[in-house]
Amino acid sequence: MALPYCSPSPKVGRFQQAMESVYGDFCDIKSPKDWTPPPASGGHRGRYLWTDAFGVINLLTMHKEYNRTGGVHMQDDQYLTLARRLIETVHQVLGRTRDGRSPLPGATEHNPLGGGLRIGKTDEDGPDCDGQYHHYLTIWMFALNRMAVASGNMHYNDQAIQLARAIHPRFFVDRKTARPRMVWKMSMDLSRPLVSSEGNLDPIDGFVIFRLLQATAATTGDAHVLDEEIADYRRVMDRKGQHFVSKDPLDLGMTLWTAHWFAETEKWASSLVARCFEQLYDLFEIQRYLERGIRSRLAFREFGTSLGLQCESEQSGDRERATDFKNWADAIIVAWDPYMELSAPAAVTPADLRPITRVMYASALIPGAFCSGYFGPESTLKKGSGVV
Repeated sequence: MALPYCSPSPKVGRFQQAMESVYGDFCDIKSPKDWTPPPASGGHRGRYLWTDAFGVINLLTMHKEYNRTGGVHMQDDQYLTLARRLIETVHQVLGRTRDGRSPLPGATEHNPLGGGLRIGKTDEDGPDCDGQYHHYLTIWMFALNRMAVASGNMHYNDQAIQLARAIHPRFFVDRKTARPRMVWKMSMDLSRPLVSSEGNLDPIDGFVIFRLLQATAATTGDAHVLDEEIADYRRVMDRKGQHFVSKDPLDLGMTLWTAHWFAETEKWASSLVARCFEQLYDLFEIQRYLERGIRSRLAFREFGTSLGLQCESEQSGDRERATDFKNWADAIIVAWDPYMELSAPAAVTPADLRPITRVMYASALIPGAFCSGYFGPESTLKKGSGVV
């Protein structure tokens, strides 16, 4: 595996190594527009939606990191082209039935995401079978949105909105009432719930991501395209009241990441960040979690923690808290760095080397495109009034 010959920093080199361990050696790609991503994302037919969403976002980070140094590692738009090819491949595989013969029900030639996107689970049946997760779909919408922002091609945000409109009503129960609720997992064809319980983060994920999509759409004159859907999420948040803050590292990290988009402007988000800080302080400073042996920890869950900590630390007006966040994020990376080397020692478990772990390690090294403002000032986000 070749190291980038003009890597802006050793951290970017490690970032690229992690990505290449899943997607192959980028230096060997002669024609990016013809690249076929290897079927190595850890899912059915080689694609897994969460892993590939991180893959797309990381490729956008690589595009920005290499181009802003002034050096030429590849053609200026090569990583954008690779991101485009990964997006197309995911849609071709996970937007179709498992046998690949038909689009998912609801999809059409003009609306290829009208049937949603499968998770990519390896099993067709059973307790951990394939289906559709709301939080996987929203992270894919975010990837499409960031592709639109990074490339200037609004087609990708349009696709994200098509996906949002297609899947949104399927995850809601009593949607038109004052107290709607959501379901955690739907069948592959979105016809029935597979897990009827409500995901802890799903309403907030939808509330934030749909607003990002709408803000981007507003730049081309469609400022209200998802008003109805955003209002649905707001009612679920109102029904649930104060958001439950988990003690799980990944859940804490993704909560921080979601909230960081509004933490400096909206009370619900700033309050959520403050409560995450309390849990993290207890976990890291009182329980001394970061001093535990690696064998009792899960790498990819902690990389999600590090990602959220860094995104929020960049936005926070509370400098003391931001410093704590950054120090904890760095401590996670330092703990796992030796085990993420390609010649990983025997102490690391197979789960630590899964594709999902590798792409999340890259994101934790350089959150980049996950962070608000990374590609410049964000489109104006309408204040979500009424949410506390």
